[in-house]
Amino acid sequence: MVKFIQEQLKTAGNISIDEASLVAQARAGNMASVEKLILKYQDRVYNTILKICGNEADAAELAQDAFVRAIQGLKDFRGQSSFYTWLFRIAVNLTFNFCKKNSKVSFQSLQEETDEETNRQLKYYLIDKNIQEPSELASKKEVQGLILKALEKLDPQQRAVVVLRDIEQMSYNEIAETLDMEIGTVKSRITRGRRNLREILEAAIQ
Repeated sequence: MVKFIQEQLKTAGNISIDEASLVAQARAGNMASVEKLILKYQDRVYNTILKICGNEADAAELAQDAFVRAIQGLKDFRGQSSFYTWLFRIAVNLTFNFCKKNSKVSFQSLQEETDEETNRQLKYYLIDKNIQEPSELASKKEVQGLILKALEKLDPQQRAVVVLRDIEQMSYNEIAETLDMEIGTVKSRITRGRRNLREILEAAIQ
């Protein structure tokens, strides 16, 4: 989905490190391994939370809280899923709970934030109904901010699956594990989320 952001995440998201070994060492109290796990995932966790909650300060605090809880809970991690999905489950659940208690979504019309050039860019791409993922437009710097604001207008559940699939590039199975839901539910929410995102963007350029 958001190709510009995907490029920014590629380095942080390299999963070539022997994760199982790091986790085992971290569970044994090796703080160097704990630090490596944090460094490995901190950007991805923060960026995912930010796209769900929409506020940089809140995202930073939630990401820190997620890592604290993960480190404290390492003794309970049994490896039934990857550490990656286990960590993201903690982060996303924290963010969901935060969103329920602190609804900060702005209902200001996106039309007020577009200019002629942005409208032209959006119309050019949205006219092509073959584009399955409207937020691919965020690879265009001119419209990136608008796409991310449109994401904020999705409900948190739809926002989460779209972010995990199209920005974080998780597989359907990983999303199902992370959100503890059936794959069919994941797919239907992604479909609805992408459709709603397109409708929000189309309304912004009317």
